[in-house]
Amino acid sequence: MAENAVTSRPSKSLLSPASVNRDWLRALQSVAQVDKDPNGTLSRHFDAVADARPHAPALISDQESYTFGQLAERSNRYARWAIDNDLRKGDVVALMMENRAEYVAIWLGLNRAGVVVALLSTSLTGRALEQCLRVSRSRMVIAQASLHPVCVEAAPEGGELPVLSYGAGSACRRLDAELNPYSGAALGASERREISFNDHALYIFTSGTTGLPKAAIVSHRRLLNWALWFRGCIDAKSDDRMYNCLPMFHSVGGIIAIWPVLLAGGSVVIRKRYSSSAFWREVVEFDCSLFQYIGELCRLLTLAPQDSFVEQNRLRLCVGNGLRPDVWRRFQERFNIPKIFEFYASTEGNFSLYNFESEPGSIGRIPSFLSSSHRVAIVEFDFEREEPLRLPTGRCQLCAVGTTGEAIAKIERAADGASNFEGYLDPEASERRILRNVFAEGDSWMRSGDLMRKDARGFFYFVDRIGDTFRWKGENVSTQEVAEVLLGCPNVNDVIVYGVEAPSYEGRAGMAALAVGRDFDLSVLRAIMDEQLPGYARPLFLRLTDRLDFTETFKLKKRSLMEQGFDPSKIDDPLYFVSPGEAACAPIGKELYAKIVDGRVRL
Repeated sequence: MAENAVTSRPSKSLLSPASVNRDWLRALQSVAQVDKDPNGTLSRHFDAVADARPHAPALISDQESYTFGQLAERSNRYARWAIDNDLRKGDVVALMMENRAEYVAIWLGLNRAGVVVALLSTSLTGRALEQCLRVSRSRMVIAQASLHPVCVEAAPEGGELPVLSYGAGSACRRLDAELNPYSGAALGASERREISFNDHALYIFTSGTTGLPKAAIVSHRRLLNWALWFRGCIDAKSDDRMYNCLPMFHSVGGIIAIWPVLLAGGSVVIRKRYSSSAFWREVVEFDCSLFQYIGELCRLLTLAPQDSFVEQNRLRLCVGNGLRPDVWRRFQERFNIPKIFEFYASTEGNFSLYNFESEPGSIGRIPSFLSSSHRVAIVEFDFEREEPLRLPTGRCQLCAVGTTGEAIAKIERAADGASNFEGYLDPEASERRILRNVFAEGDSWMRSGDLMRKDARGFFYFVDRIGDTFRWKGENVSTQEVAEVLLGCPNVNDVIVYGVEAPSYEGRAGMAALAVGRDFDLSVLRAIMDEQLPGYARPLFLRLTDRLDFTETFKLKKRSLMEQGFDPSKIDDPLYFVSPGEAACAPIGKELYAKIVDGRVRL
């Protein structure tokens, strides 16, 4: 435990232009190592660290902890198991497991054997899970014992898709038991499979801006790029320790919070989930120097009671995204955080933004010396058609300074892969993200799906997500996916799902307007929601009506519904609050509405 760490830490950086340029240079030098060895996959870079620091702690979790040497050995055993089970290069194995050190060992080992790992959200059930297994073309599923039944239910009938359990459970194949006979020694030349930078390493599921979950491609190059780039960004050292409570089936919690620190020889503390009451105690007890955040976690920490452990922490940097400027200042001042490093990125995207200056509220900027190789633009947006506006010439128009539009990035087959768009497994889904003939005939740009603005100094600011996806509790919620589940309820005729502002909360809370028949049963709808939707995707507010309006192009109108929110003074239709802690839905009147707005009722 670090005693009096706050008083001994360096003072906050003045963030001069020279210091910011050094940060950029350090990150560029780190990622330059990617092209020094065309066979230098993530596992090989990790092995070099493990050979140098075999007894140093690497991963720490409640279930198990591994030194670098132990993690290397464990992953080698998984690689041999995969080869022995006839899993070939390019085959896909789906992995559903809560945060723990073993999670990393499994997919690292499978990657060594050339196997692609599809990382599944532990909240997935029913049709959404079936969709993920289908589109990823998984040959096998590995699930922790408690999630094994959910995966078995979603797997096709007939046993064509084997579902293995990790840990004791029902009578089934147990991966942990099957692993015992295999050696943990480094793979020999005859065992190693040739893996190229362009080969797929992971599939990470994202709702993107529309539709059901889509499998974003993460190549071996992209995986190593992320690890080495962020190693430089956060200046990770061997004495650093990252606190990670973010879900590891996402790119931030599973890659960015893990691998930059490991490749620097540092260690990562993995927690199953976030806990306000345990956070500072664990940060101090595990002697963490880094914290990977999403904005909502920082907000929750500022609302928590004062904790005596705060004064003993040695956090030198918090890195993440989605931190509102008001929360940024409160969080940094209350907990004496020396530096906050905010960035913007997406799993499937071809550009990122980095706020090395620690400008509150900004998601970063592109320095002049990178502007020619990292071409990002904000273009005027047609909010009714939900697409970039086209001039009479057919071209797009750049936004004026301070004006909101959609961020897009030039697609180029760069040698370093920086601006390549790997997209999704589904070519049609990838094509929908591409804008063509934007500023010149034949050019191609990737749509971010996000609205942004840029100030006169070049700083970018996130405004909102576009279209049919909103963000709640750190997760992207696809309105189409939710609507399809709700439409499965008897006597539900039409549905519009949208996000509404919830005071004192990050993102938007889910709300559904339903056109229902005479025999509609609210309790049946609630049961369907609880059974088929993950918690973060379940609408918190319901609006019942006998009909919904359509546009002239037969799209359901939702803008006015979003503007009215769940305010009973603006709405004549019956409104209900779907309390996560209550079985019945509560009618929303003025009193309940006031309690929700004031934060007296938790969402």
